[in-house]
This record gives sequence, C-alpha cells and structure tokens, in this order.
Amino acid sequence: MAMHASEIEALLREAFPDAVVRIDDLRGDGDHYAAYVESPSFKGKSRVAQHQAVYAALKGRMGNELHALMLTTAAPKDA
Repeated sequence: MAMHASEIEALLREAFPDAVVRIDDLRGDGDHYAAYVESPSFKGKSRVAQHQAVYAALKGRMGNELHALMLTTAAPKDA
C-alpha cells in the first residue's frame, strides 16, 4: 500500500512544526518521493543525524508503505 504525499508531509510537520517541508511525487506512483526538510532542530547535527530524525518521524513507514525517498535536509541559514 502506497503513501500519499499529504501523509508524509503531515508526519514531518508533526515532528518538525517549525520546518519548511516540500514533498514531490517523483513518478506519480505514490511510491517514489523526494522530500526537502529545513528545520532549526537540525542546526549542529550531521547530515546522517538529520536524516535519522526524518526517518524516525516517518514512524516505521520507510521501506513499508514508503518505498523510496530521496531526502534533502538542512538547517536554516542565519540571515
């Protein structure tokens, strides 16, 4: 069973309420997505730690309902 982009976005916004979140369905099949998450909570964390936080926010759906996720994470740049 595939996930909808809105479900992914809702999970990420729940975990990172102050984040900029963009989800793109790469193939239109509900199975391959690209996600961009920019959150102040990522400041000072390695890219690996940022990605682990996003996967944790997906609550075990990665590899199950969600087959492929091309993930880009960032901490906001100071103005």
